[in-house]
Amino acid sequence: MAVDKKQITIVGAGLTGSLLGLRLGQRGYKVDLLERRRQTSENAEDSGRSINLALSRRGIDALKVVGIMEDVAPLLIPMKGRMLHFENGDKEFSPYGQRAEEVIYSVSRRDLNRLLVTRAVEAPDVNVVFEQKCTSIDFDASRLTLEDVGSGESQDRSFELLIGCDGAGSKVRRALMEKTGGISISDFLDHDYKELEIPSGEAGTWQLEKEALHIWPRGEFMLISLPNLDGSFTVTLFLPKMGTPSFESLADKVSVEAFFEKTFPTARALMPDLVDDFFCNPTGRLGTVRCQPWHLEDKCLLLGDAAHAIVPFHGQGMNCAFEDCVVLDGLLDTHNEDWAAVNVQFSKHRKPDADAIAQMAIENYTTMRSTVTDPKYSLKKAIGFELERRLPELFIPRYSMVMFHDMPYSEALEKGEIQRTILNRLADGIQSIDSVDWEQAEAMVKSRI
Repeated sequence: MAVDKKQITIVGAGLTGSLLGLRLGQRGYKVDLLERRRQTSENAEDSGRSINLALSRRGIDALKVVGIMEDVAPLLIPMKGRMLHFENGDKEFSPYGQRAEEVIYSVSRRDLNRLLVTRAVEAPDVNVVFEQKCTSIDFDASRLTLEDVGSGESQDRSFELLIGCDGAGSKVRRALMEKTGGISISDFLDHDYKELEIPSGEAGTWQLEKEALHIWPRGEFMLISLPNLDGSFTVTLFLPKMGTPSFESLADKVSVEAFFEKTFPTARALMPDLVDDFFCNPTGRLGTVRCQPWHLEDKCLLLGDAAHAIVPFHGQGMNCAFEDCVVLDGLLDTHNEDWAAVNVQFSKHRKPDADAIAQMAIENYTTMRSTVTDPKYSLKKAIGFELERRLPELFIPRYSMVMFHDMPYSEALEKGEIQRTILNRLADGIQSIDSVDWEQAEAMVKSRI
C-alpha cells in the first residue's frame, strides 16, 4: 500500500542530521535540513579546530546503509589498541580485541561532517539551508521561527514532522520539554577538557605509533592522543576543573610548563606549541543529557546528542547517534512508515540503550585514566580474552560487545556486569593467567551467562 510521505524538517546538519537527511531522502522523503553554520567552499565548519572521533562497528554499519562507506574509508586511520605511557617513561600496547577486524578508526569530525553535508547538498530530495538559527517552535501551529544568521531577519516555516538533531544544547529538545511537561537533565562532570597538538615530524611522519590511541593515565586525570592523516596527533587533556592540579591551577605559562614537564614529559617533548595552544584553545565541558519524552505524537522526534548526549570516554557518541538512524530506518520498514507508531517504538526501545552507554562511558573514564595501570586489570583482560577463545558464543568482553558487535548497549551492560563478577572471582588471589582453573572458569560462564 502506498504511503503518503511526510515532509520532514531536520534541525541541525551535523553528523547525525546530515546522515539522517541522506537516508530519509533515499527513502523518498522531501527533507529540509536546516543548519545555523554558513556553507563554506568546503561545506565545513568555519570556526575552530575539529576534534577526532573514534568510528567503530555501529557507525560503520550506518555509513554502509547510506552507501558512503567507500567515500569515508580514505579519511580513516585504524587504531588497534591503546598505547599506555606510564609515569616512569615505559610504554605498553594493549590491543582492543583479538581478531584482525577488531579495530576502531580515528577520523576528523570536520572532514567527516564535510563529506556528509556535501552528499546531503548533492542529494535531489534534500534541501540544505545554511545560516538558519531556530529561535522558537510552535507545535500547536506546526511552525518554527528561523533567524537568518547573516541578515538577522526572522521568518516562520511550517513543518509536518520536526526532527531535532541539534546537539546537546538542542533548541528542539527544550521546546519539546516545554510542550510536554517533560524532564531534561544535564549532568556535568567535575572535569573539563582541552585540545592540544603533537605536530607531524619530518616529511609528515607520525612521531608516535600511528595505529594506536595513546593514553597517559595519571589517576585522577589523563592525556590522550589520536592520529591524523597529516602525521599530527590531536591531543586532549582531561583534568579536574578545580583543585591541584586542575584547569583552575594552570593559570599561567609557568604553571602549564611545569605541570607538563613533571606529569607528561614524553608528550611535552613533542609539543612545541603547547603553551600557545593551551591558552588559545577553549576549555570544553563534559556532560550527559537525559530527557523524557523523545517524541511528540507524529510531529517531533529527537535523535543523537539532542536526545542523549554522553561523555566521550567510550568513543560512542557518534556511533550511538548513527545507530539511532539505522534503528529508525528499520522501524520505518516495520511500521510501514507510520510515524506515530515509529516514534513511540523508537523512544521505547532506544532509551534503555542510550542510558546504558551513558553509564558505560562514564565508567570507562575511570578505566582509561586509572584502572589500566593496575596489574589486576591486565590479568582480568587476559582471562577475558582466553574465555572468549574457549567459549566464543558465550563470552565476549564488554568492550568488544560495545565496539565490535551490534548487540543492544543495554544487553552489553547487563552481560558486562555478570562478566565483572566472574573475572573478579577468577583473578582473586592469583598473579598469573597460568593459575586459572579453566574448568571452573568455563563452568561459571556456562551457568551465569
